[in-house]
Amino acid sequence: MTDCLFCKIVAGDVPSTKVLETEHVLAFRDIQPKAPTHVLVIPKTHYANIAELTAADPALAGEVLAAAAGIAESEGIAETGWNLLGNTGAEAGQTIFHVHFHVLGGKSFEPLLAA
Repeated sequence: MTDCLFCKIVAGDVPSTKVLETEHVLAFRDIQPKAPTHVLVIPKTHYANIAELTAADPALAGEVLAAAAGIAESEGIAETGWNLLGNTGAEAGQTIFHVHFHVLGGKSFEPLLAA
């Protein structure tokens, strides 16, 4: 997609601070971090949202999740705890319609759902 910000990052047309790059996955630091560690993990192939990615390529979805776990480990937040956030749709807060996951850690978070 020519107007997709994340596709432009994958193509190298928009700079990013890369954390991980494989054949199919790219991870880079969020430019407006919400935690000390805030890394975005995306498939290099454009899928609009989580549902589209998982329907089209479940193996790639697994690769993206495995990359997120690896990033948590390499960033030193695996032991203390980290959040993985993925939004699908505008009402869920998705603003860039290229599927992406936020790896967040390095601080304490309030539980999202009450027990």
